[in-house]
Amino acid sequence: MRETLRRPGVLQAFLRSPDPSEIAETLVAFANTDGGVLVIGMDPEGRAIGVDPEEVEDALRQALLRCRPPVPSRWEQNEVDGRTIVFLHVPRSPELHSLDDGRVLIRRGAENRPLEGREIQQLAATKSIGDYEAEAVPGAAQADLDEAVIQEYLGKREARQRRPIVGTVEELLVEIGALTPDGRPTVAGILLFGKQPQRFLPQSGVVFVKYPGTTPHGEEGLPGYARREEIGGPLARIIEQAWKVVWDEMQVGAVVRGLEREERPEYPPFAVREAIVNAVCHRDYRLRGRRIEIRKFADRLEVSSPGGLPGHITLDNIVDEHYSRNPRIVSGLFYWGYIEELGLGIDRMIEEMIRAGHPQPKFIAQPYSFTVILYNRQERAPVPMGEPRMNERQLKALQYIREHGRITNREYQQLCPGVSPETLRLDLADLVQRGILLKIGEKRGTYYILK
Repeated sequence: MRETLRRPGVLQAFLRSPDPSEIAETLVAFANTDGGVLVIGMDPEGRAIGVDPEEVEDALRQALLRCRPPVPSRWEQNEVDGRTIVFLHVPRSPELHSLDDGRVLIRRGAENRPLEGREIQQLAATKSIGDYEAEAVPGAAQADLDEAVIQEYLGKREARQRRPIVGTVEELLVEIGALTPDGRPTVAGILLFGKQPQRFLPQSGVVFVKYPGTTPHGEEGLPGYARREEIGGPLARIIEQAWKVVWDEMQVGAVVRGLEREERPEYPPFAVREAIVNAVCHRDYRLRGRRIEIRKFADRLEVSSPGGLPGHITLDNIVDEHYSRNPRIVSGLFYWGYIEELGLGIDRMIEEMIRAGHPQPKFIAQPYSFTVILYNRQERAPVPMGEPRMNERQLKALQYIREHGRITNREYQQLCPGVSPETLRLDLADLVQRGILLKIGEKRGTYYILK
């Protein structure tokens, strides 16, 4: 049976042949971002081509000489469709890595992207903080990990990567950072697989509060709330329970199209789940005394997580870039199935809100917290089910309009260099036809606003 691998992305890169320069660039990009697997001897479509392991070994030696400092990696050789494939497993590094020509790269989608001066400074400052999720938890032992939760994860991981897990369970737990090399549970291990994670890390839970109005008060201005829930357990259970609580409190309406009745919840389910998952994945677990807070008001849903934006991420590049404060937790939840495709969640959250006719999500970044706000008011008619999704360029245009109020054809071309003017014109025309944008003016005076 042919083994199929996922296509290139944030955590996986394919190389047809062992090119030292491409290997070096990818090693540095993975180490500076969330880590990943470099698959050598595979084409971009995931088809096995095969490679000589000795050539890979020689190319890897040359590549490591170009990395400053050298990037650690683990070698694994497998047979796919009767051809030899080499897997290089690269962990996210607590150090900042560059190439011998001075370039600092990160992983963006399926590409390696060089950083500029200020971005490098931001990334370096984050790296210097240390690798908290890999630290051993004082007082914790392997007996504090839940065997049933581990087995559930292993089954989900095998299904997602579509190949069997090699080695013992303990070896895998060490590899993914859930155990230290000497067998002690790490912060990531307790959070992902612990029987009682909050016993060791009380800040790792979630608090849900529902207020009857638009302010944090009870009815008639009195202090109080309509519902309060404290949610704990390993992270997978926290996500499931938080989603269930929010879903229970969401209003569900209906739209009749022809003879069909289409239910429409108060908020797009994907947007809500993504806000919850992002908060769980990316919060700063070093910050004690504060838990993730989900606050539901009459007009909005707020999800706030402790810790500012990580690495080189800013409000300006949050749609385009990807960087995790907790790459082991992110990887664990990805293989568990709670993350659909790394690096695309914010894009899809924005799109789902717009398709539902709501305002775009509002992001508030402060030094020690990050908040996502979803508003339930209708600004436009929802996009009918079955309509094709917006492409990445269109999402950029909508983000630009949210920040600047409008966009012109020239501004759109500057936003998407290398794309033909006709393609961009058709992008905007498509958004107008869908009822998302309104075209104002003619010829050179044309600009577009949200409808």
